[in-house]
Amino acid sequence: EFPIILNGIEGRAEAEKKARGILKTLAEPFIVEGKEIYTTGSIGIVLYPDSATTIGDLMRYVDTAAYKAKELGRNTYQFYSEQLSAEVQRRLEIETGLRRALGNGELSLNYQAKVDLGSRTIVGAEALLRWTSPELGQVTPDEFIPVAEETGLIVPIGDWFLRTACKEAAGWKKLIADPVHVAVNLSSIQFIQGDLIKSVESALAHSGLPAGLLDLELTESILVTNPEETIATLDRLKTTGTSVSIDDFGTGYSSLSYLTRFPLDNLKIDRAFVTNLPNNK
Repeated sequence: EFPIILNGIEGRAEAEKKARGILKTLAEPFIVEGKEIYTTGSIGIVLYPDSATTIGDLMRYVDTAAYKAKELGRNTYQFYSEQLSAEVQRRLEIETGLRRALGNGELSLNYQAKVDLGSRTIVGAEALLRWTSPELGQVTPDEFIPVAEETGLIVPIGDWFLRTACKEAAGWKKLIADPVHVAVNLSSIQFIQGDLIKSVESALAHSGLPAGLLDLELTESILVTNPEETIATLDRLKTTGTSVSIDDFGTGYSSLSYLTRFPLDNLKIDRAFVTNLPNNK
C-alpha cells in the first residue's frame, strides 16, 4: 500500500481521470523470468478539504475508500463518503463482536420445519443460525455470515453449528415418535479450511444422532469452485451415512449437468422459481 498526494486537483472528475490512468498503468504486465505477470490495484480517493481537513482523517478515510474498492471486486476506485464510513464502521463492529460471540454463548439455533403435504406431518427441520449481540442486538445472517467467511471465523462457528444441531435433533425422539431429519448448511470455507469429515463424524458420535437423519446442505458456489475436489469430499461424506442437498439451486453458475456428476440426495430450487405460483402461468 502507498499514498499518492496530488496537488492542484480541480475536482472529482480530474481525480477520477488520474485514478483510471494509474489503474491502466498497473494493468500492464510485468516480465518475470520470461513470464508475463498481471496485477491490479484498488484505489481510495479523498478530496481535501471537501471530505477531510486533517492528515489523520485523510489517511483514515482513504483507507476506508480503498477497502470498499477491494470489496467491489478490485481493479477499481472509490471515493470516500460519510455513508461509506458508516458501512465500514458497521462491518468492523460485526467482526469485533463475532470474535467473542461463540465464547460468550451469543449464538443460537432456530428450526424451520419441513412438512409432508400428503400426511401433514413434520418430517424434517432446517437449522438456522441466529446471533444476538449485547451491543448490536439481533444481527441478521445476511450481515454476519459474509464477515465470518471473510475472517475464517466460519470454521469454528460452523463446527459449533453442526455439533449443536446434531445434539438438539437427537433429543427430538423424546418429543415425537417418527424420525425427523435435521438439515445443516455448510460454507464453502469449511470445505477448504476445515476438516469437514472429522467434524461430521465427531458431531454424530457425541450427539448419538443416527447419520441417516443428518442432511448437509451446500450452495451452488461449492460445486463450481473446485468440482473434482468437491466430488471426492462428498463421496467421503456419503460414506458416513449422511445425505447431501444443494440449496437455492438455479441462482448461481451451476448447470443441470452438475446433477449427473455430484452424489446428491436432494435438490432445493430457489424460492424465486415458485414465489408467484400459481398466478404466474
